[in-house]
Amino acid sequence: MKSEKKYDVAIIGGGHNGLTCACYLAKAGLKVIVLERRHIVGGAVCTQDDLIEGYKIDVGSSAHIMIHLTPVIKDLELEKFGLEYIDCDPFAFAPLPNGEAIYFWKDIDKTCESIAKISPEDAERYKKFVTEWENLNEGVFKAFLKPPTMMNLGRHLVFGTKSKNPADMVRKLMTSYGALVKQTFVHEGLRAAMAWLAAQSGPPPSAMATGDFLGWHSMIHKSGVKRPKGGSGMLTQAMAKCLEHHGGEVLLNAEVAKLEVENGETGGIILTDGTRIEATRIVSNAHVHTTFLKLIGAENLPEGLAERIENVRIGNGFGMIVRCAVSELPDYLSAPNGGKSSDCHHGLQLMCPTLDYLDKSYGDYLNGIPSKNPGALAMTFSSVDPTLAPAGKHTLFIWGQYYPYELSNGERWENIQEREADKLIDVVNSYAPNVKNSIIDRFVQSPLDIEQRIGLLRGNVMHVEMDFDQMFMFRPLPEMSAYKTPIKNLYLTGASTHPGGGVFAASGHNTAQVVLKDVKGSWF
Repeated sequence: MKSEKKYDVAIIGGGHNGLTCACYLAKAGLKVIVLERRHIVGGAVCTQDDLIEGYKIDVGSSAHIMIHLTPVIKDLELEKFGLEYIDCDPFAFAPLPNGEAIYFWKDIDKTCESIAKISPEDAERYKKFVTEWENLNEGVFKAFLKPPTMMNLGRHLVFGTKSKNPADMVRKLMTSYGALVKQTFVHEGLRAAMAWLAAQSGPPPSAMATGDFLGWHSMIHKSGVKRPKGGSGMLTQAMAKCLEHHGGEVLLNAEVAKLEVENGETGGIILTDGTRIEATRIVSNAHVHTTFLKLIGAENLPEGLAERIENVRIGNGFGMIVRCAVSELPDYLSAPNGGKSSDCHHGLQLMCPTLDYLDKSYGDYLNGIPSKNPGALAMTFSSVDPTLAPAGKHTLFIWGQYYPYELSNGERWENIQEREADKLIDVVNSYAPNVKNSIIDRFVQSPLDIEQRIGLLRGNVMHVEMDFDQMFMFRPLPEMSAYKTPIKNLYLTGASTHPGGGVFAASGHNTAQVVLKDVKGSWF
């Protein structure tokens, strides 16, 4: 066994939540190390230049929304460490099959003007919707930046709302976002675009208690959609530099083999190369199943805990993505642009014509097969950031949802991922007929690749399912919802914990608060 090193806090996993937690702790004066199994930090917020020659390709999340509603970027002064954000406005564009289109701008009035061209009634409804849900979500947001106790949730979600009718808002929270979008809007294209954007959080449109997945749309008008210049991973690169500036360490190619537990308390961390890392406290940014069932082992857990963790639902996959190098941008029939940069290319491009279309896509997923007619979300961030591609060339990322990890028909992802990538490209090509012929090269991330490359079990980018019984004080289990675990001095952070997945950093922020209170007796 190699020589032992000792730290105040060791963090397993260099994803953005792990790095956020590490930066806050190091800034507070603690000796911190982050252990990352890959050759690069970032986890699911990572950009590589070695996948398609000459292009910077994200391997996880691409759009940054929720983190801009937190104090993290300002607190950690990440701009001093090379982080530069670019606004993507309009933040979304929805081309419709009939040749019409909807532009969602950060400016609400400008968005309403776009909606009014296809549905004047919905323009008025949209402004009312945004105002109503913004009032509620200001309370929700405050709840996201604290451990999810009943007191915090009640104070911010129920009593903290500015809604004129709190009881009706609670009712809307408890409904499905599919039902809510039908209750709120008339035009089918607008309904489908907003439901497709809401679906990116995970649950299907029919899932109960998902109303705020639609309502959260209101907060995008506050945060916008932004991109770090140079790729999504520039956020985590800046965090790594921040950590090192404050005396912390990042150890790459440091895969954890075992997390020692003795008498219900953490001991050391054993890496696959035999190195032992000793830390007074350990924070795991790994998946909850990986942390407890693989790194610790069921035999070392308190009685009954292994079974409870096994019952935390991961789900059967989530989605897949095709990362393309292209010679020109999509030339949408509903926004002709000749393949040149236009407003439609700046943000998320939503291709889902109807709610029924989305429901059928989810139905295929439930049957264990890839969607026959998938919805597509295209992203062409090179239109606002030329550093991502060679001069005159572009990147095109196409995300498709409802792709099962485990296939019911006996097929294997290794054999079908190129076929399914072709189908996703065909969807975008039906809206922008120049797309197929513009592709220079591509990199496909199936649910299997997502699991193997960035450690997201069964390809679920949210770690575990974002259902109501696995959210707030139930995520991942009630006894771990405040980031502490039944193992003394072991903490859990990341998408497995409150408030869940996405580029948010709230979990890392909150975990750091909990650790610092244990160490120093107060919040930061």
